[in-house]
Amino acid sequence: MDARHLRGRAAEQAACDYLQKKGLSLIARNVRSRNGEIDLVMRDAGSLVFVEVRYRGNKRFGTAAESVDTRKQQHLVNAASLYIQRHDPAGKMATRFDVIAMEDETHSNIEWIKNAFGV
Repeated sequence: MDARHLRGRAAEQAACDYLQKKGLSLIARNVRSRNGEIDLVMRDAGSLVFVEVRYRGNKRFGTAAESVDTRKQQHLVNAASLYIQRHDPAGKMATRFDVIAMEDETHSNIEWIKNAFGV
């Protein structure tokens, strides 16, 4: 496993820990489909939350939150649609897309953007 992959794993774990402390429950992590990968799938009360975790070591190419562009959002929506078809085919649960953005390696400054984009 290369250093970049290890940093990504650490950021995902920090995000998961942070959200669990805020009351969300982890359902799944690194859910892969032909449309992409969902970093974290969590439950927040009655909602199914698809979480994209972004870490940026420097802001030369923009902030971590800014890196979730329209193209990335569409990949997440498509991957989430497949997840819902498999796990909630009746579509009974409300859903939302959150972004966790981190700018430092210590993961001490976490920005949680609830309902970051809609479908």
